[in-house]
Amino acid sequence: MSTQNQQAEFGTRAVHAGHRVDPQTGAHAVPIYATSTFGYFDAQRGARLFAGEEPGFFYSRVLNPTVRAFEEKVANLEGTEDAVAFASGMGAASAIALTFLKSGDEVAFVGPLYGGTEGLLNEVMTQFGVTIREAHDLDALRGLLSERTKLVWLETPMNPTLGIIDLQAASELAHSVGALMVVDNTFATPYLTRPTEHGVDIVMHSATKYLSGHGDVIAGVVATRAELTEPLRGHGLRHIGAALGPFEAYLLIRGVKTLPLRMEKHCQNAAALAEALQGHPAVKHLYYPGLSDHPGHAVAARQMNGKFGGLVSLDLGTQDNAFAFLNALKLFTQAVSLGDVESLSSHPASTTHQLLGEETLARQGITPGLVRLSVGIEDSADLIADVMQALGKI
Repeated sequence: MSTQNQQAEFGTRAVHAGHRVDPQTGAHAVPIYATSTFGYFDAQRGARLFAGEEPGFFYSRVLNPTVRAFEEKVANLEGTEDAVAFASGMGAASAIALTFLKSGDEVAFVGPLYGGTEGLLNEVMTQFGVTIREAHDLDALRGLLSERTKLVWLETPMNPTLGIIDLQAASELAHSVGALMVVDNTFATPYLTRPTEHGVDIVMHSATKYLSGHGDVIAGVVATRAELTEPLRGHGLRHIGAALGPFEAYLLIRGVKTLPLRMEKHCQNAAALAEALQGHPAVKHLYYPGLSDHPGHAVAARQMNGKFGGLVSLDLGTQDNAFAFLNALKLFTQAVSLGDVESLSSHPASTTHQLLGEETLARQGITPGLVRLSVGIEDSADLIADVMQALGKI
């Protein structure tokens, strides 16, 4: 496991966890082990490696030293025993679903989730006889749970409406029926929220976002206790094959080292933008958990270490208004994804959540006028000025 224990501060662990000077060459940076296979030197050892009876590397689809360093870093930062990396966030989500669910099981989730995750649950897992149940809050979730519920799934904050759910309360509900609690922690990152401290069993990330931070990697990761990472690696990774490459793992290791610095700036800029947008006549509804009138503000303040993330969503009333605003932005690149150092903007109803259908979008509050802003690390004054001039074009 990690070479840096949990006693050090987060910033120190972000740099040092999973890191060791290469014993053969003295290389300070984690080497990129660009190899598909590893020699195991004798047949008996090979048999033991493949059977899982001896730790070691034999094939990079299952385990690679560069990828392993990234996994150790994430496990350390999330405060879990272990982690398994995947080729994408959807690879991570798929591995969780296909590892821990079987025909006849049920999944309950609090929506909205990322559109791809809802698609996985509603369009893929239902083909295997899994029942999917959607709730809009904890009270509704309580009424959906039964002994057949095996996973309870939510995001913190929610994508794209930035709703907040009490993780401890949700975990207690899941455990009351023997279900595993799964939380997508992509938006908050372990710098702001460590879900296992609130009773959560499985934490996943689209590492493409804040963990990478630079818009040049597609990756996913799942952090949990060792008894759950064993089947995740053996089934969800080894059999499904969504393996992270060593070069991508190298970029992620480098990205995570600056996660605390980047998240501080993301949070500062998002807070400044949200404050500037309050009361603007063009904004019909402003979504940001740092605002005192956000219904989840008190819970977010407790779960997110007093900071509220780098996302701001605003409802401009109509799709025409949303499109006019997006087309007028100059510093917020129109693109899906989030968490880059550069600011990004998107229209969820027509992009990331489009396949959910009008009825689901309406039920989950993803309106035609909703715009999601991923606030980068540029100077806040420039970002605010850009948003204000774009609002003036509506």
